[in-house]
Amino acid sequence: TLTRTTLTFPPKTHTNIMACICALNVVAKAATTGSVKIQPGKKYADIKEAVKAGAVAGCAPFPEGVDAFGFFNGIEAREAQRYADVEITHGRIAMLASLGFLVGEQVEGSSFLFDANVTGPAINHFQQVPGTFWGLLGAFVFTVEANRVQTAWQNPFDADKLFLMKADHTPGDYNNFDPLGLSKGKDAEWLNDMKLKEINNGRVAMVAISGMIAQELVNGLNLIPADEVLEMGKEGALFAMEKQCAGAPDEAACAKAFEAAERAAVFAADKI
Repeated sequence: TLTRTTLTFPPKTHTNIMACICALNVVAKAATTGSVKIQPGKKYADIKEAVKAGAVAGCAPFPEGVDAFGFFNGIEAREAQRYADVEITHGRIAMLASLGFLVGEQVEGSSFLFDANVTGPAINHFQQVPGTFWGLLGAFVFTVEANRVQTAWQNPFDADKLFLMKADHTPGDYNNFDPLGLSKGKDAEWLNDMKLKEINNGRVAMVAISGMIAQELVNGLNLIPADEVLEMGKEGALFAMEKQCAGAPDEAACAKAFEAAERAAVFAADKI
């Protein structure tokens, strides 16, 4: 059982720098630090009161929390608990999605992956995979979500309103899921520090995956080749790459070839 711990951040430490990422989330539904039993009917006047009560936790450089849009003004404790859990969940999904975008584009065209039939920007990969894959993935997601609902959410037929979590549920904690045993033998302070790092990296990932999707929707090119060409040849080269490769039958091979040619041209220019 986790105990409630107050986190402190000495100046100019790695943890403090990491915590500053909180500023990227303008709503700042901060991660909980420890198990806090939710009192039905309890309301918080604002984010500061919620932080003081331990329902959510602020982090440096905003130890009292940040709520730019006033979502926590007059919020019920149960709603604050749900916000914290939802943010952690979406952060985890965003971290997996960001990694999947980069890895997927690097291994596309490989014979071991869907018989080399998946190519192009990651935003178009899902249309190219076989239906069987989506059926299996859908079954897996259903199983995970069903377990998550059973673990954390109140029975809607017994609760006084919909979408309520169990009063003793700690946001983000699902049956102490830790298949690699990373938390074994660790104290509450270590666990709280890892929670803070997870939520901050999740926030960065949510911003990152939004940027990745937007970039590929605009230029229709794989992320890394497009970024490399933009860095080497500036906007003109990127526009040329987009004109030549976007929508090509094998966009990935085209983009990589264009990047290699641009790199060779830049290298030759530097030698002159």
